[in-house]
Amino acid sequence: MHSMVYGEFKRHLGKAGLSIKELAKLLRHHPNSFSNYKAKGEVPDHLAVIVALMGEMADNGLDFKTILARLNLTPQKPRGGSKNTPFSGTRKG
Repeated sequence: MHSMVYGEFKRHLGKAGLSIKELAKLLRHHPNSFSNYKAKGEVPDHLAVIVALMGEMADNGLDFKTILARLNLTPQKPRGGSKNTPFSGTRKG
């Protein structure tokens, strides 16, 4: 089985009537978390399942946005350079 390619991911988002920014807001992630997969060319399986289900639900007139809003998801914590570590801080020129 192959991972979902980014183009297919975007197709399912379109079926669901969502942009990357709107998906990020619904799932409480930063939009770059999803856009970064474009360079890789594919998305992780869990995101493939989510967007495929959203697309199918939208095709069948089912409101997935209300369901997601009821989940009260916890926002993702920043990763990488935005962490406060002993090595973070102001860059020296």
